[in-house]
Amino acid sequence: MPAESFAAEKSSCSFEREAREAVYRAIHTRRDVRGHFISGPIDDTVLARLLTAAHHAPSVGHMQPWNFIVIRDAERREKVRDLFLAARSEEVSAVAAERQALYRKLRLEGICESALNLCVTCDRTRAEGSPLGRWHNPEMDLYSTVCAVQNFWLAARAEGIGVGWVSIFDSVPLKKLLGIPGHVVPVAYLCVGPVSEFAPRPDLETKGWRQRLPLSGLIMSETFGGDGEASLKSLADGMAAEGAPASSHAGGGAEYS
Repeated sequence: MPAESFAAEKSSCSFEREAREAVYRAIHTRRDVRGHFISGPIDDTVLARLLTAAHHAPSVGHMQPWNFIVIRDAERREKVRDLFLAARSEEVSAVAAERQALYRKLRLEGICESALNLCVTCDRTRAEGSPLGRWHNPEMDLYSTVCAVQNFWLAARAEGIGVGWVSIFDSVPLKKLLGIPGHVVPVAYLCVGPVSEFAPRPDLETKGWRQRLPLSGLIMSETFGGDGEASLKSLADGMAAEGAPASSHAGGGAEYS
C-alpha cells in the first residue's frame, strides 16, 4: 500500500506507522501457496504462535467452535491427496469446455510437499444452549471458523511460512480418513510449510484463470447497487493503481488465489 495512505494523522488507538505497514504488507503479500514449498520442518514454537493467532480470531457469542488437526504422517497425507485427485477428476466436468485444458494444468495443492497439513474444523455443538448471535443465523459458527483460518494465514505470512487452502474434496471420505465425528465440519484443509518465495501475484492471475476485480465496482451506497461514494471509489482506484507492497495485490482464499 502506498506510503501516502499512512500520511493521515493516526488515532490514539492505532499502531505506529511501521506496525500498520507490516499488517497491510501481510494482507497484500499473502498467497495461496501450491508449488513453492521447500523441504524442512516448521519449528513447533512457530506453529504454536500461528495456532495461538488462529485461536484469537473473533467468534460470534465467543463460541470458539474450531479445532486444529495437525497432520504430519506421510502415508495419511498421500491418502488425502488421493481424495483430492478423485474430487478434481469430478470437478473438471463442471468447468466450461474451453477452460478445461487450463484447469488441468493448474497446480492446486501441495499436500505431500509441504511440511505438514492442518485441518481446521467447526464443532457445531460447541455453542449448544447459548444461541447468542446464532438464533437467526445459525451458520455464524462456520463463518467464525473461517476467521480463525484467516488469522492463521496472515500470521504465517508474517513468519515467512506458506499456506495453501485445498477445498477440492468430498467431505465424507475426508471426515472418515481423519476420524472427524458427524457433528463436526471440516472447514479448511491447509498445506503449511517453508517456501522458496511468495509470488508477486496470485498464481491464478498469473496463469490467466481470473483477474482481481476493481474494488470501486464493488462499493455500494446505502442499498445493494446504490450509487454514490464517488470519493471513496476514487481513493480505492488510486491505491490499486499505485500498487500494494512488493508490487503485489492481496490474494483471495481457497482455490482462488
